[in-house]
Amino acid sequence: METVHGSTIPTKLTIVHSTGVFLHNVVWCSCPGVDCQQHLQLLKAKLFPASTTRPQTAFTFDVLNHFLIDALECKTSASSFFEKIRRMTNNCFPDTVPNRYRELMRVSRLWRDLMSRKWFGFAHNDEQKPDKGDLACWLVSQRYVVDGNFTAQHMVMRKPQLDISLSDGLGYMVKDQEYQTHLSSAVESKERSSCSNHRAVNAANISRSNLRATGVGATACARHGCFVPHSIVDFQKGERHMNIDYSICNALNYHSAGIDSSLIIYDVGCQWSINFLQRVAQSKGLSVPENMHIVPAVGKFHLSAHKLACFARYSLNFIQGAGHVDGEILETLWAPFNKISPTARSMSQAHRQEVLDDHMRDSNWKKIVGIMKTLLKKYKRALKGVDDTKSPFDELTLSLDPEKISIWKIDEKKAMEQRGEYLDIYQLQMNKAPTMAEIRLKLTESENTDTSKPGTVSWLITGINLEDLQDGLRADIRQLPTDATPGQKVSIEEKRQRLTARIAKFHETADAMTAGMDLGTATVHSDDPRFCYAGHDENGWGEVSDEEISEYIDEEILAEEMGIWMPSSVPYQDALALGLGPLQAEELELRKGQANDCLEKLRMALGHKAIIYRQYFRSANSTWAGTRSKQEAQRCQLKIDKCVRSYQRARSAMEGLGMDKATLGSLYQPISPTELSIDKEVTEENRFGQGSDRLAWFWRGNNASQGQDDAWIDESPTDLVYRVNWLKAKARWNRWQEELRLVRHEMGWTINWFKYHQNEWERRGGQATRPGHQAYAYQQVLMWGRFVEEAEKNFNGCSLASTSSTLCSPQLAEIIVFKIWTGQMVPTAFHVILIPITDRIKSAELNRPGCNVGIENQPVLILLL
Repeated sequence: METVHGSTIPTKLTIVHSTGVFLHNVVWCSCPGVDCQQHLQLLKAKLFPASTTRPQTAFTFDVLNHFLIDALECKTSASSFFEKIRRMTNNCFPDTVPNRYRELMRVSRLWRDLMSRKWFGFAHNDEQKPDKGDLACWLVSQRYVVDGNFTAQHMVMRKPQLDISLSDGLGYMVKDQEYQTHLSSAVESKERSSCSNHRAVNAANISRSNLRATGVGATACARHGCFVPHSIVDFQKGERHMNIDYSICNALNYHSAGIDSSLIIYDVGCQWSINFLQRVAQSKGLSVPENMHIVPAVGKFHLSAHKLACFARYSLNFIQGAGHVDGEILETLWAPFNKISPTARSMSQAHRQEVLDDHMRDSNWKKIVGIMKTLLKKYKRALKGVDDTKSPFDELTLSLDPEKISIWKIDEKKAMEQRGEYLDIYQLQMNKAPTMAEIRLKLTESENTDTSKPGTVSWLITGINLEDLQDGLRADIRQLPTDATPGQKVSIEEKRQRLTARIAKFHETADAMTAGMDLGTATVHSDDPRFCYAGHDENGWGEVSDEEISEYIDEEILAEEMGIWMPSSVPYQDALALGLGPLQAEELELRKGQANDCLEKLRMALGHKAIIYRQYFRSANSTWAGTRSKQEAQRCQLKIDKCVRSYQRARSAMEGLGMDKATLGSLYQPISPTELSIDKEVTEENRFGQGSDRLAWFWRGNNASQGQDDAWIDESPTDLVYRVNWLKAKARWNRWQEELRLVRHEMGWTINWFKYHQNEWERRGGQATRPGHQAYAYQQVLMWGRFVEEAEKNFNGCSLASTSSTLCSPQLAEIIVFKIWTGQMVPTAFHVILIPITDRIKSAELNRPGCNVGIENQPVLILLL
């Protein structure tokens, strides 16, 4: 009630609702003995006043909730939102509607702060005040990803002394005063980057006079994509170590009691980690938990831009306990975040901080709401990943020398424990490189075939060699340039004539071997065009000189197209009827040997080609050197194609000789061109997208040679390729196994986390004395209870951990699992099993978690979760 000269008159009040702006006449209550402050009367009517004394504008709770959701989900600015309200009030004359934009800005900040305190339970305890990061959603994890965002700029304020903060440091942004104190005493390191030319390093001196902040740096959970509370910092001159160090240290100290190992994924982690601990020791504003072991890594996408030495030492593929993450999840969080950056750019510092906190809190909340679908998706993906990587790894292991594998396992264990330069086992380690002549000589000597063996075996070998000679002649013809010289053409014609004579002599011997039987037509081989590179397209392998044409002995035109009679030319059943079974059996064994030799030569040639690309293409410092390297690689490719064509002839013959389909389908599969690419494990170790790579079947087959000596290198080219691929295949399988175990544990931890919040709100509701507090607490209990029910239903049969109330906390469970994966706290004499208490192992038999018991006469370390 407003009294003027002893009379009571109504007051005009502007009420902003979600459907429009309305003007009402209000008579204020003046009842004696009742608190009749005008702003309290409005709050009881679910109207939020724009001021606390003599309010003239009020906003309904409904419109404030609408604005928060629009701002979070649609990235709507306050100006745009209120213009929408004005148009909803009067679409023809919106200017006639009172403009309450400034009032909305003030009230929305207060409403956002009150809602945050209410959601996190501080409204139920007036005595307890929120501490750093307490107004933030967070899931326990010690696998962090760090990144900067230069879109989230902030302009210099004209009157910073008028700025008022409502929640400085209580959410995701760090407390400003403490952060500024750190920056004033920190000294930025000036060391030059020893890695690739990264934007983060080059941008270190960026500064604009009209900007207070050139961007923000954030630390987030690498597994769930949740921003870490009290760890978001502003950049002043680009992405400097002093900024990122403060963010990382705050993240490491946030709820990390008992955790002694943390994974930090940063796009320049190789450079950042060099002097990190020294910078922490020299700065008063930085600290890390005592005995905290930092494991630096680089995200898989950014790693491909680093120098080669960084790959093995900072790849997530070779970090025990990392599971299967790409380390780039922050990039997906910046995309929606950038939509609000233009709006927040010109806000006051406190207002901008509150807006960024609110959007990060909402981002984390959506991660929590969707965590059940996310974990189920990860679970299915992990199951498939384990299946896809286990079988190739097992096949490759069975095909290799067990003694070599034992040595590789020792090296792998040492690399996982010591890290650093020990991780270089995942790359080629060569003492000295061979010359091109030595490689060419090695491949040529490996092709020599003994033709001196008498009898049918010698005759069969001669026939196989004639097929190879025909293939070589066809290859020479394809290699002739379009403007071949007369000398080159004469050489080809002479070889045709000599080859014809040898084929005729071979058929004369065949008559003697078969006692003059009429055995039908001979086999005419046609080359697979996919493996017949002519060498005259735009890629240009160049003209083949007379010296490089194979010196095969031939003797007639079109000798390369003549049919050659072999026992495999006769159908298997017909050959048995004609008594040619022994001949076919001998040819079958020789064809097996031919196929095995071709596969071995193919592996050798692919390994040599990979080494050529690795050693010479990358180090070529002149056009001449690059051209010579290219020519050698092209000759190597010709050798690869020749091996495949010879293998195809052998496989076709074995099929005609009656070899069972099971053997053909397992040991002698068809070869496709896509399987003949250069081994990227050797030439492109730091590529991204290799989490589920798998070797071609002929690298995993059982027909690999078990020992080859090479004078110029510690390991033969074949062994080099096998070592690198075996170690990486094992690493892929291990990471997928870890991912599967971790996801199953996360399912149990999620249920426990939901139950924890349900119990907390039950406690708050029981202690509440006001009906409104009790009702809200009961509502939260129902909400978290429904989360529990949905999670238990969705995770039924998937979760590894029990969901009983006796479980340890999610944080402690993660500590235990992480320590197991990193080889800590586990007696070497025991096999580790993580299981809940079941009927098989009754709780009465176990005095405490972690005790040693025996199962089926095997000692184990039981960790009850």
